Amino acid sequence: MQWLHLAVAVVFEIAVALAAGKAEGFRNRPWTVATLISGAVATFFLSKALLTFDVGVGYALWTSVAGVGITLLGVLVFGQRLNWRKALGIAVIITGVVGLQLSGAA
Repeated sequence: MQWLHLAVAVVFEIAVALAAGKAEGFRNRPWTVATLISGAVATFFLSKALLTFDVGVGYALWTSVAGVGITLLGVLVFGQRLNWRKALGIAVIITGVVGLQLSGAA
């Protein structure tokens, strides 16, 4: 169940980034509300996941998977460029996440 909680937290953390980008420095009220609500939901589900994950490992998984997701969405949906440095960074993050999981910390 902790993996489901973490997955939901990741999805809402990605939503935070997308909504915050549209909030125009919190001048756009609907996107500001979406940012705040998404952040609250993401934090709630992260806290549920952290009941079984080590805090450092759970937080690292949450932020890194969300970061990769945001980067990939930027490429696939928003037409942003993926150069070799970004691809290398994603590969390093994925390697780190796999390493954390293999450490038996969850």
